[in-house]
Amino acid sequence: MLESYLTGLIVSGGIIVAIGAQNAYVLSQAIRREHHWWAAGLCMVADVSLFTLGMFGVSAALMAMPQALEILRWLGVVFLGWLAVQAFIRAVRGRAALAAGEVSRRSLKGVVFTTLAVTLLNPHVYLDTLLLVPAVGAQQESATTFVAGAGTASVLWFGLLAWGGSALAPVLSRPLAWRFIDGTIGTMMAVIALHLAFNGGI
Repeated sequence: MLESYLTGLIVSGGIIVAIGAQNAYVLSQAIRREHHWWAAGLCMVADVSLFTLGMFGVSAALMAMPQALEILRWLGVVFLGWLAVQAFIRAVRGRAALAAGEVSRRSLKGVVFTTLAVTLLNPHVYLDTLLLVPAVGAQQESATTFVAGAGTASVLWFGLLAWGGSALAPVLSRPLAWRFIDGTIGTMMAVIALHLAFNGGI
Protein backbone atom coordinates (compact mmCIF):
# COMPACT_ATOMS: atom_id res chain seq x y z
CA MET A 1 0.00 0.00 0.00
CA LEU A 2 2.71 2.47 1.00
CA GLU A 3 4.78 1.50 -2.04
CA SER A 4 1.79 2.16 -4.32
CA TYR A 5 1.26 5.57 -2.68
CA LEU A 6 4.91 6.56 -3.02
CA THR A 7 5.01 5.37 -6.64
CA GLY A 8 1.97 7.50 -7.44
CA LEU A 9 3.56 10.44 -5.66
CA ILE A 10 6.86 10.11 -7.56
CA VAL A 11 5.41 9.40 -11.01
CA SER A 12 2.75 12.08 -10.80
CA GLY A 13 5.18 14.57 -9.30
CA GLY A 14 7.69 14.08 -12.07
CA ILE A 15 5.05 14.40 -14.77
CA ILE A 16 3.37 17.48 -13.28
CA VAL A 17 6.67 19.32 -12.98
CA ALA A 18 7.39 18.51 -16.64
CA ILE A 19 4.25 20.17 -18.04
CA GLY A 20 5.77 23.57 -18.79
CA ALA A 21 2.83 25.67 -19.98
CA GLN A 22 0.59 24.96 -16.99
CA ASN A 23 3.35 25.44 -14.45
CA ALA A 24 4.65 28.61 -16.07
CA TYR A 25 1.14 30.09 -16.07
CA VAL A 26 0.45 29.32 -12.39
CA LEU A 27 3.91 30.56 -11.43
CA SER A 28 3.46 33.78 -13.37
CA GLN A 29 0.12 34.36 -11.62
CA ALA A 30 1.80 33.75 -8.26
CA ILE A 31 4.63 36.15 -9.08
CA ARG A 32 2.02 38.82 -9.86
CA ARG A 33 -0.20 37.71 -6.92
CA GLU A 34 -3.14 37.68 -9.33
CA HIS A 35 -5.79 35.13 -8.22
CA HIS A 36 -2.96 32.57 -8.07
CA TRP A 37 -4.67 30.31 -5.52
CA TRP A 38 -7.69 30.01 -7.82
CA ALA A 39 -5.39 29.03 -10.68
CA ALA A 40 -3.53 26.49 -8.52
CA GLY A 41 -6.77 25.06 -7.10
CA LEU A 42 -8.27 24.51 -10.55
CA CYS A 43 -5.13 22.68 -11.65
CA MET A 44 -5.32 20.45 -8.56
CA VAL A 45 -8.99 19.56 -9.14
CA ALA A 46 -8.43 18.88 -12.83
CA ASP A 47 -5.44 16.62 -12.14
CA VAL A 48 -7.14 14.59 -9.41
CA SER A 49 -10.28 14.15 -11.54
CA LEU A 50 -8.34 13.06 -14.62
CA PHE A 51 -6.04 10.76 -12.63
CA THR A 52 -9.08 9.04 -11.14
CA LEU A 53 -10.94 8.68 -14.43
CA GLY A 54 -7.85 7.52 -16.27
CA MET A 55 -6.67 5.09 -13.62
CA PHE A 56 -9.89 3.20 -13.09
CA GLY A 57 -11.06 3.40 -16.70
CA VAL A 58 -7.80 2.10 -18.14
CA SER A 59 -7.44 -0.48 -15.37
CA ALA A 60 -10.78 -1.98 -16.38
CA ALA A 61 -9.71 -2.06 -20.02
CA LEU A 62 -6.40 -3.70 -19.13
CA MET A 63 -8.21 -6.50 -17.31
CA ALA A 64 -10.05 -7.30 -20.54
CA MET A 65 -6.95 -6.77 -22.73
CA PRO A 66 -3.76 -7.59 -20.76
CA GLN A 67 -1.59 -7.08 -23.86
CA ALA A 68 -2.54 -3.41 -23.80
CA LEU A 69 -0.37 -2.94 -20.71
CA GLU A 70 2.77 -3.64 -22.72
CA ILE A 71 1.69 -1.16 -25.39
CA LEU A 72 0.98 1.50 -22.78
CA ARG A 73 4.30 0.84 -21.10
CA TRP A 74 6.28 1.53 -24.27
CA LEU A 75 4.14 4.53 -25.14
CA GLY A 76 5.06 5.81 -21.70
CA VAL A 77 8.75 5.18 -22.31
CA VAL A 78 8.67 7.10 -25.60
CA PHE A 79 6.66 9.99 -24.18
CA LEU A 80 8.83 10.33 -21.07
CA GLY A 81 11.94 10.23 -23.24
CA TRP A 82 10.52 13.00 -25.40
CA LEU A 83 9.76 15.10 -22.31
CA ALA A 84 13.33 14.58 -21.10
CA VAL A 85 14.81 15.70 -24.42
CA GLN A 86 12.58 18.79 -24.53
CA ALA A 87 13.54 19.72 -20.97
CA PHE A 88 17.26 19.34 -21.70
CA ILE A 89 16.89 21.52 -24.81
CA ARG A 90 15.16 24.22 -22.74
CA ALA A 91 17.90 23.97 -20.12
CA VAL A 92 20.58 24.56 -22.76
CA ARG A 93 18.77 27.33 -24.62
CA GLY A 94 17.25 28.98 -21.55
CA ARG A 95 13.88 30.65 -21.25
CA ALA A 96 12.81 34.25 -21.14
CA ALA A 97 12.43 35.54 -17.59
CA LEU A 98 8.96 35.55 -16.10
CA ALA A 99 8.43 39.24 -15.69
CA ALA A 100 6.85 40.49 -12.49
CA GLY A 101 6.54 44.02 -13.73
CA GLU A 102 3.54 46.27 -13.98
CA VAL A 103 0.66 44.58 -15.78
CA SER A 104 -3.04 45.19 -15.97
CA ARG A 105 -4.80 43.14 -13.31
CA ARG A 106 -7.18 40.60 -14.85
CA SER A 107 -10.54 39.62 -13.46
CA LEU A 108 -11.08 36.36 -11.57
CA LYS A 109 -13.24 35.11 -14.44
CA GLY A 110 -10.43 35.75 -16.92
CA VAL A 111 -7.91 33.89 -14.76
CA VAL A 112 -10.30 30.94 -14.31
CA PHE A 113 -10.99 30.62 -18.04
CA THR A 114 -7.31 30.94 -18.92
CA THR A 115 -6.33 28.33 -16.33
CA LEU A 116 -8.92 25.88 -17.67
CA ALA A 117 -7.73 26.49 -21.23
CA VAL A 118 -4.05 26.00 -20.36
CA THR A 119 -4.94 22.82 -18.47
CA LEU A 120 -7.60 21.16 -20.61
CA LEU A 121 -6.46 22.23 -24.09
CA ASN A 122 -3.00 20.76 -23.55
CA PRO A 123 -2.90 17.29 -25.20
CA HIS A 124 -0.02 16.29 -22.91
CA VAL A 125 -2.42 16.39 -19.96
CA TYR A 126 -4.55 13.62 -21.47
CA LEU A 127 -1.56 11.53 -22.49
CA ASP A 128 -0.26 11.75 -18.95
CA THR A 129 -3.46 11.21 -16.99
CA LEU A 130 -5.27 8.77 -19.28
CA LEU A 131 -2.32 6.76 -20.60
CA LEU A 132 1.01 7.14 -18.85
CA VAL A 133 -0.08 7.29 -15.20
CA PRO A 134 -2.60 4.40 -15.53
CA ALA A 135 0.03 2.29 -17.31
CA VAL A 136 2.23 2.52 -14.22
CA GLY A 137 -0.65 2.44 -11.74
CA ALA A 138 -2.14 -0.73 -13.18
CA GLN A 139 0.99 -2.58 -12.07
CA GLN A 140 0.68 -1.44 -8.45
CA GLU A 141 -0.77 -3.40 -5.55
CA SER A 142 -3.43 -0.78 -4.76
CA ALA A 143 -4.89 1.40 -7.51
CA THR A 144 -6.74 3.59 -4.99
CA THR A 145 -3.59 4.29 -2.98
CA PHE A 146 -1.66 4.98 -6.17
CA VAL A 147 -4.26 7.59 -7.22
CA ALA A 148 -4.10 9.10 -3.73
CA GLY A 149 -0.34 9.47 -4.11
CA ALA A 150 -0.73 11.01 -7.56
CA GLY A 151 -3.33 13.46 -6.26
CA THR A 152 -1.11 14.39 -3.33
CA ALA A 153 1.71 15.26 -5.73
CA SER A 154 -0.60 17.62 -7.63
CA VAL A 155 -1.82 19.35 -4.47
CA LEU A 156 1.71 19.74 -3.09
CA TRP A 157 3.21 20.98 -6.36
CA PHE A 158 0.59 23.56 -7.29
CA GLY A 159 0.36 24.67 -3.67
CA LEU A 160 4.13 25.18 -3.73
CA LEU A 161 3.91 27.17 -6.96
CA ALA A 162 1.17 29.43 -5.60
CA TRP A 163 2.80 30.01 -2.23
CA GLY A 164 6.46 29.87 -3.14
CA GLY A 165 6.11 31.73 -6.43
CA SER A 166 4.74 34.78 -4.66
CA ALA A 167 7.38 34.71 -1.92
CA LEU A 168 10.37 33.98 -4.17
CA ALA A 169 9.48 36.13 -7.17
CA PRO A 170 12.90 37.85 -7.44
CA VAL A 171 14.67 34.47 -7.72
CA LEU A 172 12.12 32.53 -9.77
CA SER A 173 11.87 35.23 -12.42
CA ARG A 174 15.52 34.74 -13.43
CA PRO A 175 16.33 32.69 -16.55
CA LEU A 176 19.10 30.84 -14.67
CA ALA A 177 16.53 29.42 -12.24
CA TRP A 178 14.56 27.99 -15.16
CA ARG A 179 17.71 26.39 -16.57
CA PHE A 180 18.18 24.55 -13.29
CA ILE A 181 14.51 23.55 -13.11
CA ASP A 182 14.50 22.25 -16.69
CA GLY A 183 17.72 20.32 -16.12
CA THR A 184 16.17 18.65 -13.08
CA ILE A 185 13.00 17.86 -15.03
CA GLY A 186 15.00 16.27 -17.86
CA THR A 187 16.99 14.09 -15.48
CA MET A 188 13.88 12.94 -13.61
CA MET A 189 12.00 12.06 -16.81
CA ALA A 190 14.98 10.16 -18.23
CA VAL A 191 15.38 8.09 -15.05
CA ILE A 192 11.66 7.23 -14.94
CA ALA A 193 11.68 6.26 -18.63
CA LEU A 194 14.65 3.92 -18.11
CA HIS A 195 13.02 2.27 -15.11
CA LEU A 196 9.77 1.81 -17.01
CA ALA A 197 11.62 0.35 -20.00
CA PHE A 198 13.85 -2.11 -18.14
CA ASN A 199 11.81 -2.95 -15.05
CA GLY A 200 8.23 -2.54 -16.27
CA GLY A 201 7.57 -0.01 -13.51
CA ILE A 202 9.11 2.33 -10.98
